[in-house]
Amino acid sequence: MRPSDLAREHGLSAQAVRNYERDGFLPPAERTPTGYRIYTEVHAAALRAFLALVAAYGHATGGRIMNAVHDGDLDDALLVIDRGHEQVLRDRETLTAVKNAVDHLLAEPGVERPNAPGPLTIGELAHRLDVTPATLRNWEGVGILVPARDPATGYRVFRAGDVRDAELAHLLRRGGYPLEHIAMVVRQVRTAGGTEPLAEALDDWRRRLTARGLAMLDASGRLGGYLSVLDRAGRRTDRG
Repeated sequence: MRPSDLAREHGLSAQAVRNYERDGFLPPAERTPTGYRIYTEVHAAALRAFLALVAAYGHATGGRIMNAVHDGDLDDALLVIDRGHEQVLRDRETLTAVKNAVDHLLAEPGVERPNAPGPLTIGELAHRLDVTPATLRNWEGVGILVPARDPATGYRVFRAGDVRDAELAHLLRRGGYPLEHIAMVVRQVRTAGGTEPLAEALDDWRRRLTARGLAMLDASGRLGGYLSVLDRAGRRTDRG
């Protein structure tokens, strides 16, 4: 097959296919005596796997997985995949936790959960969310967080409601929402003045997580198929 043959299946340019080979996302192609690349079903399977990985994990991560496969480091490739699944699981758990917290808030405005985290410092809250204190100060600057101040020290004090707002902001930020939109949603939750913006945001993010999970399933199947093709090609080479 020629580069254009591989490219046509996915609506790519022939140059994109050559670039993928150059970057190690496809195995090296043999050449004709006149220097033209010769692609095989191995390369076609590699391209399908790479593009599926990009859809599931992004271009950089998909490339890293394919590079690891072609370097013979399957364990590293699987580790990257495992981390992607772990992140989706954390996002799902956070989504559920925030939804439960919001439902509780709207059912009983002004009532804090007994098992909610106690007052936290900015460093403790940053550690809990795995963000920097500067990020929390930025959120405070746009009105997402409104922590009280310790009268003795002047330090910020984040109580249960603040932690809930920060968890919600963190979730929506991961979903790609701008800070101004997040501030509006959090204000709605804080005042219990309406749930439509929040419901739309959470439903949208849940749909994104579902789509990503399905993309990961497809990528796993494509990568598994490519590994099988590689194995068969290797056995044929050994017999030859």
